[in-house]
Amino acid sequence: MNDRFLRACRREPVDATPVWFLRQAGRYMAEYRAIRQHHSLLEICRTPRLAAEVTLQPIDRLDVDAAIVFADILLPLEPLGAGLEFTPGDGPTLARPVRSAADVDRLRDVDVAADLGFVGESIREAKRALGGRVPLIGFAGGPFTVASYLIEGGSTRNFVATKRLLYSEPEAWHRLLGRLARLTLEYLEMQLDAGADAVQIFDSWVGALSPRDYRTLVAPHARAILEPLARRGVPVIHFGTQTAGMLRDLRDAGGTVIGLDWRVDLARGWEAVGEGVAVQGNLDPVALLGPWPELARAARAVLEDASGRPGHVFNVGHGILPETPVDAVRDLVRFVREESARPR
Repeated sequence: MNDRFLRACRREPVDATPVWFLRQAGRYMAEYRAIRQHHSLLEICRTPRLAAEVTLQPIDRLDVDAAIVFADILLPLEPLGAGLEFTPGDGPTLARPVRSAADVDRLRDVDVAADLGFVGESIREAKRALGGRVPLIGFAGGPFTVASYLIEGGSTRNFVATKRLLYSEPEAWHRLLGRLARLTLEYLEMQLDAGADAVQIFDSWVGALSPRDYRTLVAPHARAILEPLARRGVPVIHFGTQTAGMLRDLRDAGGTVIGLDWRVDLARGWEAVGEGVAVQGNLDPVALLGPWPELARAARAVLEDASGRPGHVFNVGHGILPETPVDAVRDLVRFVREESARPR
């Protein structure tokens, strides 16, 4: 196996900085768009053969150092009874959002093996198809991010309904996040049992909170997921955006790798995170839309911030955008590998 990614997550020496991308499989690839002409997003996620095929598309096309199973962070909300749908142009919508303590109590119990086992089967199929070429990452949404979709009923910019619940009904908020944390832990353990080599928690919108609110209202629930996973001895990536003011809090909540978005210089972000963990990131994904000299300059700046220290995984600071040219992503992979190559 090409184990650069796993070695970097463990802060071990590597011959070159490993590189993979958030949303490395998706709408910017013609192969994915061809599948979407015949299948909805949820159909692909629920069909292990298709999910495994999409998982491998960037491995075959881009030569990245890790695969990530094709799924969606909101899949666990379906069996909870929230009524999940994806509508063209509008993204995810939830027919039965949670807005009160009574709504929290009406959520259904989830049998992870029965209700979400298709994700485990997608991992098994992808692992067979990968044949050991690169590690496979499993993932789930973080407690605040999943709760925000569940409460808002879809995407939001200001998180008004979410914050109204956490401020006005803190007991219901903690009951909801505790329930999501238990579900998420079981879900990720199922993915590891299916063969995932690492897992990532996408608490993408947690930067909407103040650091103090994060520490009191979210971190205990994140820790309930991350600490048991870390005891399994696998890399656990903890990722959020707009988190420059709470990076140490994210690290304290758990994770062996902390994801950085582009709103903080990688060197400063690593200093804020502290010793003892790896970091992942943190190229602005919009840089992939610019001319090659500027993309190379931005990528080189990230590598220079890392200074060749063990424990850096190169990635974008959030997902690849749908209009991104595939050639730019492939050229970036080659550039990172050549620029960071170290003598054996």
